[in-house]
Amino acid sequence: MKRLSFLLATGFTLIGTFAVPPMGHAQTTDHRGLIDQGRYVAEAADCSACHTHDPSAPYAGGNPFVLPIGTLYAPNITPDAQHGIGTYTEADFTRALRKGIGRNGKPLYPAMPFPSYARMTDADIHALWIYFREGVAPLAKAPPANTIPWPLSMRWPMTLWRWAFAPTPKAAMANANRSFGSAEIARGAYLVEGPGHCGACHTPRALTMQEKSLSSDQGSTYLAGGGAVDGWTPVNLRQDDRTGLGRWSEEDIVAFLATGRNQHGSAFGGMSEAIVHGTQHLSDADLHAIARYLKTELPARKKETPWQADMTVANALHEGHLPDHGAQVYVDRCAACHRTDGHGYAPAFPPLAGNPTLMDKDPGSLILIVLRGASVPATAKAQSSLTMPGFGHVLTDQDIADVVTFIRHSWGNTGSAVTADDVRSFRAHNAEWIRNTASNPLN
Repeated sequence: MKRLSFLLATGFTLIGTFAVPPMGHAQTTDHRGLIDQGRYVAEAADCSACHTHDPSAPYAGGNPFVLPIGTLYAPNITPDAQHGIGTYTEADFTRALRKGIGRNGKPLYPAMPFPSYARMTDADIHALWIYFREGVAPLAKAPPANTIPWPLSMRWPMTLWRWAFAPTPKAAMANANRSFGSAEIARGAYLVEGPGHCGACHTPRALTMQEKSLSSDQGSTYLAGGGAVDGWTPVNLRQDDRTGLGRWSEEDIVAFLATGRNQHGSAFGGMSEAIVHGTQHLSDADLHAIARYLKTELPARKKETPWQADMTVANALHEGHLPDHGAQVYVDRCAACHRTDGHGYAPAFPPLAGNPTLMDKDPGSLILIVLRGASVPATAKAQSSLTMPGFGHVLTDQDIADVVTFIRHSWGNTGSAVTADDVRSFRAHNAEWIRNTASNPLN
């Protein structure tokens, strides 16, 4: 279900036409250790989220990535010789990952985050190659043809884009080897900036679609929150108190990456898939390394004041006073799970008071959650899937605007107001989803 707009703004992906030697011969070398290592790298890079459309056909491609110029479909990256990547050499594979150049010199769309993958180690890329060669079943399944019309379908502009904005592998690897003060933080930086390519979603992009920074030493834009991705707004991962992770502890970050939930919030949108396919499979040591690295990211918004709880609204609701229509909708539809004080019942039902997502300058994620609902998926360490129903078919645009504004203005939150026109725009882009969920019994 991931789309190209998500990838250009989420997440973890390995899109492009890779290939490996045919598997129709007996293997003469025992590569079990390398296959396991490659599988781990693939999980860290969340390859499955983009290249697995049908769960019964892993890595066979077919996921649509919707662009204003047309639709691009993720390719089959199984070692099938005809439909997949069964004719690439390891050098072809490495060049695609690090340089964004496919077989026969064909430029790959920057939906594949090769600017991040360029910093991956030789050992990890070799293990990943062995995994896709020997650990993935070949599937003779062709994804749909791209529907990008000529001349927009021409690939040569990607070459210019790569020259202008993508670092060379040598420069990227030198940057990855910079000093971090500890081996653990260096490992976390490698996972975030390299295979994890977290900045692909969580770093803002320029008009020419490149990330404004690719690593923490390139300025405070890195991981400072990305632009809208299929309507969802990737959050600020830096240490801003109000709109970032400044109030999250190392254990909070680890719990979120392992389970999709913690005492401060729950995963939604593309991040849910990134956790299911990717971060939940990482070792505890690697999760702690990521968390410690993120704790080193200084705040991006120097003038942002710390969040402080304000009980004015909570006290009014507790006494039965409803200050406006948004408060009425909240009491009727939201308070049972999120409580009148906005504290929720974490980690099952996330708090709204002090939630960074709700104070982001872009209200899109909150609007979408109210319209469409959201699910926190089951993981190995948290085996219950938790679902919030969508209200797009039972609330008007004005109702949703009022309740979202109420949430963004209550309990010390300081988000901007939302209008019915804002909601109307999101509703138009989610009409099919809302129709498909209208029969949800939870509503």
